[in-house]
Amino acid sequence: MRAYIPTAAACAALALAWACAAPAAADAGPSTAFTITDPRITEASGLAASRLHPGVYWTHNDSSDGPYVYAVDSATGKTVARVTMRGVHPRDVEAISMGPDGDLYVGDIGDNLGGAWSEVWIYRFHEPAKLRDQTVDVTRYTVRYDAGPRNAEALMVQPKTGRVYIASKNEDGGGLYRGPARLSAHGTNVFRRIADVPWVTDGAFSPDGSRLVLRGYFWAAEYRWVDGAPQKLTDLEVPMQPQGEGVTFTTDGKALMYGSEGKNSEVWRAPLSAAELPDSVPTGSPGATKGGGGAGDRATDQGGTDAAAEDSPKSSGGSGDKALGLGVLVAVGALGLGLRRALRRRRA
Repeated sequence: MRAYIPTAAACAALALAWACAAPAAADAGPSTAFTITDPRITEASGLAASRLHPGVYWTHNDSSDGPYVYAVDSATGKTVARVTMRGVHPRDVEAISMGPDGDLYVGDIGDNLGGAWSEVWIYRFHEPAKLRDQTVDVTRYTVRYDAGPRNAEALMVQPKTGRVYIASKNEDGGGLYRGPARLSAHGTNVFRRIADVPWVTDGAFSPDGSRLVLRGYFWAAEYRWVDGAPQKLTDLEVPMQPQGEGVTFTTDGKALMYGSEGKNSEVWRAPLSAAELPDSVPTGSPGATKGGGGAGDRATDQGGTDAAAEDSPKSSGGSGDKALGLGVLVAVGALGLGLRRALRRRRA
């Protein structure tokens, strides 16, 4: 037994070093914020942070559900309201976004048949002041693209101008389309291509409108928004998810929330570094580079929902954690093997 004491001591020292280093790695990368527990939500295809109810996130199912939008409490992962859109028969709802007027915009913009539908729709309604199951009236907008039908999964409302943008989805890369300065409920709203983008499953503007983030299944990119157009800023770290189709900024602009389709799907929180932060967020502010979500996200909303889960992640899974863990395992194995050989030579 004594022959293995040095090896055990070395392993213990390395384990202690790993325990000390792991929290730092977790703070630096994406981590699980909450899990959506509602069995009705199995294809969460969009994500939007509530403005009226801190810590609440709006989501919806893909094409397999009815005219429903769900409010999920990030403190518990439970649904605190299901909103039914009156008179709506959705075809393929893929995105949701919050406008500067406090309205929710729901994008019925999917077209998995590769452009078979000549028009798609956007539904708009006021964010409910009280979180409870209810039915609301909506304004419906008809949308067409200037170059013909497109499949799309990302709809973003610019928080300063109120202008709506759609990013199309294509294996060879899509396009970013700009809607009219004001959508009209009468006639057709033509969206015009203003930029090329990769394969996009969702997107979001920062609360101050200075940043646009677009995501795919395995990537995300941040753009600086200048004079109504995107300028590529940087690539972002994205958590590994079964089918990543949602992204939104936290209300303080300090982090991104990533959602995925699937039963009991996890929503991940990814803090932004100084270079990635929106213009309105001071680079030295508390929580700008790690877990803090701001006082607003720790408040209690008007519906009595205690929301603080996004400020206290439950598990970590960033690439830094994995790399560090692999390094520790390799080091432990190499050290143990070396000590064992040395002891064998000594006994010989």
